[in-house]
Amino acid sequence: MTTHSTLALTESLIAQNSVTPADGGCQDLIASRLKPLGFECETIISGPDHFRVTNLWAVKRGSLGKEGPLLSFAGHTDVVPTGPLDQWSSDPFVPTHQDGYLYGRGAADMKTSLAAFVVASEEFIAQNPQHKGSIAFLLTSDEEGPAHDGTVVVCNELKKRGERLDYCVVGEPTSVDKLGDTIKNGRRGSLSGKLKVLGVQGHIAYPHLAKNPIHLMAPALAEIANVVWDQGNAHFPPTTWQVSNIHAGTGATNVIPGEVVIDFNFRFSTASTAEGLKSTLESILQKHQLQYSIDWTLGGEPFLTEPGNLSIAVQTAIKEATGVDAELSTTGGTSDGRFIAKICPQVVEFGPRNATIHKINERVELADIEPLKNVYKGILQKLIA
Repeated sequence: MTTHSTLALTESLIAQNSVTPADGGCQDLIASRLKPLGFECETIISGPDHFRVTNLWAVKRGSLGKEGPLLSFAGHTDVVPTGPLDQWSSDPFVPTHQDGYLYGRGAADMKTSLAAFVVASEEFIAQNPQHKGSIAFLLTSDEEGPAHDGTVVVCNELKKRGERLDYCVVGEPTSVDKLGDTIKNGRRGSLSGKLKVLGVQGHIAYPHLAKNPIHLMAPALAEIANVVWDQGNAHFPPTTWQVSNIHAGTGATNVIPGEVVIDFNFRFSTASTAEGLKSTLESILQKHQLQYSIDWTLGGEPFLTEPGNLSIAVQTAIKEATGVDAELSTTGGTSDGRFIAKICPQVVEFGPRNATIHKINERVELADIEPLKNVYKGILQKLIA
C-alpha cells in the first residue's frame, strides 16, 4: 500500500460500511481531520428512528471572515447496496488494489472525492495560512436514499441562519472517458406521476356492459407520447416524458379491468416548469374525457450555473492538473446540487470517472486519485486564497 495521504483516507472511508442511510463513521473520520485545521464541525441528525440520517456542516473562516467568499465542498458518505457479494472480485468494504485500480463500494461514488476534498484543504491551508475566503464541507448520508433528510435539511437550516455560500463543488463522479473531461454545471428536473384511469370492470364476453380503461387511455397515451414539451435551450436538451410501468387486470383472462395505473416521469429543462408540464398533460386527459386521478412527485427542480468564476476556476484547475480540456454538461440524473443551488448562486459537480458507479466491482483508477486532489486544491487557490 502506498502512503499517499489521499489514497490512505480513501481506503479508510471505503472500509466503513455506509450503505444508505448509514454513515458508518465516515463523517466522524472526516471531522477528525478537519478540526485540527480550525474547522467548526456540526453534526445534524434528521429522519425517523428507523431511518436516521447523519449530516455534517463544517466551516473554517478565512481572514476576511464572513465578508470573504465561501467555497463549500459537498457530497455524500452513504453508498448503494453491494449487490451479490459472490460476484465481487473482492470484499466491497475491503479496499483492494487490482490492475491499477482501487476496488470497493463507494470508490467512485464518492469516497475518493471526499478524501480528495479533505487532503486538498489540508494542503491548501498549510500553504495559505492567511487565506482570505472561507472553506466549508456539507456532507450527508442520505443522497443514495430518499434524500428527504440529508442535504435539503442542512440547506434549509443554513438559509434560516442567513449563511451565504458563494461557490459549491459537489464531488459527484462526472468524468466519462478520462479524469477531467466533464463538469456538470446543471441538472434536469425530475417530475413523476402515478396516473389512475377508471373504467368499469366486467366479463370480457360482454364488453357493452363494461368500460375498458386501457382502451379508453390508449388514444390519450399516444397523444402524450408525441407532445413536444419544449425545445430545450443552450444548456439543456428538450424535456422528455417516459412511461415506466403500466398495471391493469385481475390476472384472469376473461375479466375487463376496472382501472389502469400508469407510472411516468418527466426529465425537464429550465425551458419548462413543473406546473406547466402538469397542466399540459392534464389538459390532454381532460380532452379525452377520462375519469382519472394523478399523484405527482417533484423529485427535483432543474438548476443551472451559467459559465462564470466557478466553472472557469474548475476548468483551469483541471487543465493544470491533468492537461484535459473540460466540457460543461447538464446530462444525467438529479443530484443534491438541486438543493444547494437554492442557497448558492454557483454550483458545479466534478469528480472521477463514472463508468462503474453502482455496479459490481466499483473502482477508481489509482493514477487519478492525486490529480483529483490537485484539481480541488487548485480550485481553492483560484477562488479563496
